[in-house]
Amino acid sequence: MSVVAAITTSLDGYVAGPDDKPGQGLGVGGERLHDWVMGGSWTYEDDAAGRSPGGLGGVDREFLQELTANVGAGICGRNMYEASEAWGGTNPFNGTLFVLTHRTDEAPDPSTGFRFVDGLDTALQLATEAAGERDVAISGGASVIRQALAAGHVDELAISTAPVVLGAGKRLFDGFDRDVDLEILKVYPSRFATHVRYRVTR
Repeated sequence: MSVVAAITTSLDGYVAGPDDKPGQGLGVGGERLHDWVMGGSWTYEDDAAGRSPGGLGGVDREFLQELTANVGAGICGRNMYEASEAWGGTNPFNGTLFVLTHRTDEAPDPSTGFRFVDGLDTALQLATEAAGERDVAISGGASVIRQALAAGHVDELAISTAPVVLGAGKRLFDGFDRDVDLEILKVYPSRFATHVRYRVTR
C-alpha cells in the first residue's frame, strides 16, 4: 500500500488560476491545465453544455491508468470538493473519497461515496483502512498535498505540468519550507502535459 499524491500545475507552478470557485473550479484561465484530461482545448461553458474535445487519450490515458490502477480510496480538500461541485453529487473515483473539512455535519449521504472527515491524520487512517492493500490517492488541492508531504505521509508524488503560464492563482508549493528529495520513476510526455511520477525518498 502506498500513498500517492497527484496534481496538475502550470509551468510557473500554479494549480488554479485566480477566482477558483464552483462552476470555475480551476480559476480564470485554469481550464488549460486540464486540456490533457479533456483531450484538447475546452472552456467551462463547453463543460456545462456537455461539449468535450475528445476525452482522455494516448499517453495521458496511459499515465492516469497506471497511476490509479491500484487505488482503493482517496482524500481531497473541501475547497476541491466544492469547486468541482461534488462531481455532480457522486464520487467518480475508485473507492470512498474522504473530504477534509471542519464542517462534518454538512456531509452528504454515504451512498454518494463521499465521507467528510476533520483532520488529515484521521482521513489517512480511515482511507488506509478502506483501501486495504490498495493505494490511497491524495488528489488535492495544493494545501492538502503540502500538509501530507510535510508530515511525511506521501510515498509517491505525480505532477502533470501543462505547457501554460498562468501568472497568478494558487501555487502548489506556496509557503512550503520542508526539505524533500524525489526520485524520478517515470516520465510521460504528451502534447498537453508532461507527467512525472516521483518516489518521495526523504
